[in-house]
Amino acid sequence: MMRLQDFKAGDSRKVFELENHSADGGIPLLKFRLFAQLDWMEHGVTTRAGGASKGIFSELNLSYTRGDDKAAVDENFHRTAISLHAGVEDFVLTDQTHTVNVRAVTRADCGKGILRDRDYQEIDGLITNEPGVVLSAFFADCVPLFFADPVHRAVGVSHSGWRGTVARMGRETVRAMQEAYGSVPGEMYCAVGPSICQSCYEVSEDVAGQFLEQFPQAGSKLCEPKGAGKYQLSLWKANELVLLEAGIRREHLAVTNICTCCNPKLLFSHRASHGKRGNFGAFIKIRA
Repeated sequence: MMRLQDFKAGDSRKVFELENHSADGGIPLLKFRLFAQLDWMEHGVTTRAGGASKGIFSELNLSYTRGDDKAAVDENFHRTAISLHAGVEDFVLTDQTHTVNVRAVTRADCGKGILRDRDYQEIDGLITNEPGVVLSAFFADCVPLFFADPVHRAVGVSHSGWRGTVARMGRETVRAMQEAYGSVPGEMYCAVGPSICQSCYEVSEDVAGQFLEQFPQAGSKLCEPKGAGKYQLSLWKANELVLLEAGIRREHLAVTNICTCCNPKLLFSHRASHGKRGNFGAFIKIRA
C-alpha cells in the first residue's frame, strides 16, 4: 500500500494527509490539510493505488478515453465514490480542452460524463452550491485547482494546464463563483493540487515568453532559463500568483509540493510515461 512518505517532493505531510478507505471498499485519497477546518465539504485527489485497471493504466485510471477497459474504469469510479461518501450517480465530469470556461452545475447535472452524455462542451471548470454534487476533473501533469467558499457554501474544481494557467483559470473560477453565488475572494479557501514541478517541466521560449509577459515580476521563480531556447516553468508558482492576484488570502491558500513526474508510480504523469498513461482525479463536494 502507498505511504505518503514515499513521495519525493519535500515534506508532503505538511500540505497533505492520506486517507485510506480500502477497508470500506474504497481507495486512498490525498487531502489538503488546509481544508480540514471546512467540515461542511469533502474533497480528494486519487492516486494510482487501489484500482482495477491493468498495464499502463494500473491501478486507478479514471479516463474512459485512453484505451482502458470500460469495466475497469467503472469499478475505479465506484471505489472512488465510496471514498467520497457518494454514489457514481452523483459525479459531474468536466469536458477538458484547455479552456478557461467554467460551468455552474446542479443536481440536474449529476451523472453527466459518466452515466449519461454531457450536454456541454469545452468546460475545464465546475462550480456548485448544491449539496451532494461531486465536481470532477482529471489530470496527468496539469494542475488541479480547488475552491471553497465557507460563507456562501459553494465549491469548485478546475483543470489548469499551461494554456489555462497563462489565461488565469484560477481567476476565472473565482469570478464565476462571485457571479453565481456572491463569493468574496478574501473569504474563500483555495488549493493548487499535485502536478508537474518546475524541475521536470521544460518548455519552449515561446511558452516561457507568454508567462514572462503575463507575470513580469516573477523572474526565475517562474521561468528559469536553461539555454538553447529552453526554460523550466513553474506552474505551481504561476497558479499561486493567479490566485493571490484574484484576491485569495495567502493564509487561505495551499500549494502542492508533490510532483507527478517525480512520482510516476504513484500519480499518472504524461511526461514521465511518454503519453502511455491514465488519469487521476480531483474531486470536491458539499456534504449533504
